[in-house]
Amino acid sequence: MPVSSNIPKIILDTDPGGDDIFVLLWLQSFAKQGLAELIAVTTAGGNVSTEKTFSSASRILGLGGLAEVEVGRGVTIAHSPNDASHIHGNDGMGNLSSQLPDAIHSYEMARHSDDLLIDRLNAMPGEITIVAIAPLTNLAAAEKKASGVLRKAKEIIIMGGAFSCPGNITSHAEFNVWFDPEAAEIVLNSRCDLVITPLDITRRLIFTREVAQSIVQSNPHSELAQFLISLCEFMIGTALEYRETNGISGFLVHDAATLGYLFYPETMMWKRARVQIETRGEWTRGQTLIDDRNLAKQPANAWVATEVDAARFFTSLIEDLKTLISMQT
Repeated sequence: MPVSSNIPKIILDTDPGGDDIFVLLWLQSFAKQGLAELIAVTTAGGNVSTEKTFSSASRILGLGGLAEVEVGRGVTIAHSPNDASHIHGNDGMGNLSSQLPDAIHSYEMARHSDDLLIDRLNAMPGEITIVAIAPLTNLAAAEKKASGVLRKAKEIIIMGGAFSCPGNITSHAEFNVWFDPEAAEIVLNSRCDLVITPLDITRRLIFTREVAQSIVQSNPHSELAQFLISLCEFMIGTALEYRETNGISGFLVHDAATLGYLFYPETMMWKRARVQIETRGEWTRGQTLIDDRNLAKQPANAWVATEVDAARFFTSLIEDLKTLISMQT
């Protein structure tokens, strides 16, 4: 299985998004515990527009106490498909943005995410882990602008794809890959050691009210605790409406699987694979495919998660987010 270091330097590429927000909060907990260094957050269009994902990332960094982290503005694509605001709210934050302080970072003054990626990877070759939980537009743009730059990352961990299960945006495609499959293809061709956490395992990660209550009990009246409870309620509502959890009262924290791998690798099992992207099919655009017939002829380019211990995963998530909330005044 892939190997990761104990104290990674991380760039989070994200399109907040309810589950993205839990990842960003979890990362801030690791940073405050001295277990990670959050180098930058690069935002992308996807769940909502680039302006809204930028604003959300800025607000959540302020809420978690890491407002000094740089935020990049997303690279736009020519023909952006429909977003996922019906799942995440018009602001990507469960329509709760008005309850939080204003964004700290300036969208107009921010560097574009691809330029930020190129700059940091060139400055720290072999040191940065990219956690990519959005459509891969920014990473592909960086690779097109500076060929080979993604190989300068220590590791790239991706939430995306669906292999032995249906997609969540079409019958074949997972949202992040479907949103910009051409970008996904560029990233998949950029190196041979990508780490992928697909829908096959993330569909088992159901965040419930009980999980939320366990997290906030350490400081239930803090602004962060109140926001977390409200976001949980919103996400549970849309998950049930769109039948994402088979009737279980909870929502899927797809993106958090990436941090489960990075900090608690014992919670997952993996297979070596050659992953390819369908970019042209009328009904299968964005489909992720594994050809298991002959890896000698089709060299592997990724590790793909095949199993997850959901109970151990959530035990770790709860304790880390409890730590972050207990630090709030």
